[in-house]
Amino acid sequence: MSNSKELTASQKMIGDFAPKLVQLTDDVLFGDVWERKELSPRDRSLITVSSLVTGGNTEQLKFHLNKAKENGLSEEELIEVITHLAFYAGWPKAMSAIMVAKEMFLKGK
Repeated sequence: MSNSKELTASQKMIGDFAPKLVQLTDDVLFGDVWERKELSPRDRSLITVSSLVTGGNTEQLKFHLNKAKENGLSEEELIEVITHLAFYAGWPKAMSAIMVAKEMFLKGK
């Protein structure tokens, strides 16, 4: 697992249950893939949020909407991404995603 003293989100959630998955998440996904210079963190967040909405994976969406904001996407842009995807990913997936975004964005105000 990661050498940092503070536990990562994946370590907190499933560290004792699935340590190898945590190691791959922390070291490969976030330690390597997300750090590659070929795409900016903002672009990676845009792609990831779009992929999660398209796949209907709202369980992971809260984390990645927050990460997208940290990486420079505004709430307005993220709402627009979800609205745009309604026509490509399907209305139910977009409606589920927008409810997650609404809950998150209004909670912070």
